[in-house]
Amino acid sequence: MLGYPSGIDLSSRTLQHLSDLLAGQRRRIGSRWRRLTCGRQAVLVLAHLRCGDTYACLAAGFHVGIATVHRYIRDAVDLLAALAPTLEQAMTTVRKKAYVILDGTVLPIDRIAADRPYYSGKKKAHGMNVQVLADPAGRLIWASDVLPGAVHNLTAARAHGIPAALAADDVKCWADKAYQGAGPAVRVPFRGKNLRGWRRRHNRDHAKIRSLGERAMATLKRWRLLRKLRCSTTRITAVVRAVVALELAT
Repeated sequence: MLGYPSGIDLSSRTLQHLSDLLAGQRRRIGSRWRRLTCGRQAVLVLAHLRCGDTYACLAAGFHVGIATVHRYIRDAVDLLAALAPTLEQAMTTVRKKAYVILDGTVLPIDRIAADRPYYSGKKKAHGMNVQVLADPAGRLIWASDVLPGAVHNLTAARAHGIPAALAADDVKCWADKAYQGAGPAVRVPFRGKNLRGWRRRHNRDHAKIRSLGERAMATLKRWRLLRKLRCSTTRITAVVRAVVALELAT
């Protein structure tokens, strides 16, 4: 396979952060030699997460075996995933905000039609449901573990304990119509197509606030691996958490 130089649209600070984490891990486990240095392993992992490069392409580009690429990526993803905040930890940040924005999305996965639990009727595609909390400026605060794409956003939010956590700390939250009935902490627009008067104005103002939450979703999906996941569904939560850890650290 032919190889060629390429670029990753990330800062050197992100590379240095991941490289330092890998170096620390190697010291802890007493690893004395590997085919790639910590810096080169970090580049390989970032190319996979940010650009969606396949194992075969990375193996050719870095002159290592596919099994080595798999091991390097798995080790780094697990290391980063352990650093991503839990909902309880994220609430420390949330309490300092005037309000937060809750939204959900379905990350596309490579599955066949028979895999019904992963089929999202809204997206008309197979995927995994992930819930996201963003601050008033649309900056990512937290992302949930993933659930099958067939799970509704409200069901997913309840499964992760989001409405209960927000209500317990009396945090105001803006969300879309999918979260009707989530509880007093979650504010949603009025339903209906022909609203008039103050209800129509309320929905317009609500949409202006909630739309900023799309920035957090865009932050996740700039990591092109999340646009079409081909790994095992049991690994997707770790991948999402790894991306969140990188975003929050840099």
